[in-house]
Amino acid sequence: MSRPLTPLALTVLRMLCDGPMHPYEMQQRIRDHAYDQAVKITHGSLYHSVERLAEGGLIEPLETSREGRRPERTVYAVTSAGRDAAQFRLAELLVRPAEEFPLFGTALAFINLLPEGEVARLLRNRGIALEAALAAHQTAHDSLRKQGIERYKLIDQEWLIARVRSELDYVRGLVADLESGRLTFDDTEPRAICHPRPRPRRTDDEMGA
Repeated sequence: MSRPLTPLALTVLRMLCDGPMHPYEMQQRIRDHAYDQAVKITHGSLYHSVERLAEGGLIEPLETSREGRRPERTVYAVTSAGRDAAQFRLAELLVRPAEEFPLFGTALAFINLLPEGEVARLLRNRGIALEAALAAHQTAHDSLRKQGIERYKLIDQEWLIARVRSELDYVRGLVADLESGRLTFDDTEPRAICHPRPRPRRTDDEMGA
């Protein structure tokens, strides 16, 4: 495959590196290991990703079976090319910071379109949502650890928890600065006023030319 592996494609390859399985089993593992907290996954996108990987020769079908009236299920295995591609993409993602544009950053860039009091109120509500998210992520992480899941399989959750906690701390500080007046949207420095340059006056000789 010429294009870089998508996060979902990398997820599929990683799961198949543990052994052959069919897409339904992949869905179960995604839920069990909370991969959907690190990668955006839907039912349709998972099957589409499996098809593309098979077309690219990174995975291959082993067998197809049917149980009763259920749809056919095809078991896939990773190929040597797929394993190499997964390792290469993982190394690339670890070493090279990606330029991302989170929506919260967009909102902060244009924050002065709203009154300071309104921004403080909205950010307080965001803080409440972040507190709830942080508690939920921590509970899910602790539950998986109690089930015996090794720490290295939950590092992405650790990073997510640290990121949410960091944002919560920043939002709380921003609210405190707005409410105390340490942060205002008033310009503290005079703006440079651009005047149009005067057009040069034409001399009598130029006018008569």
